[in-house]
Amino acid sequence: MVELLEIYVLNLAITLFMFIILTFRAWIELKNYRIMWKELEWRKTREVAGKILRAEKDMFAGVEGGEELYKLLCEMFKVSES
Repeated sequence: MVELLEIYVLNLAITLFMFIILTFRAWIELKNYRIMWKELEWRKTREVAGKILRAEKDMFAGVEGGEELYKLLCEMFKVSES
């Protein structure tokens, strides 16, 4: 009877450790998911900003200091000027 109790306790301990390990792995995956999601949002923002900058390039040219501002914004959002 004692051997059976020891097996149950060992099984419980193994199950508990497996649960702790799975919880830790899920926490790491959640952190990675959040990082990837922020990167995707930033890329989408850069694409939209790039389209707007290219469409409004003439507006920047008509304003004093507009060329410098345009180049700075293009650099900030990593937009090619072509």
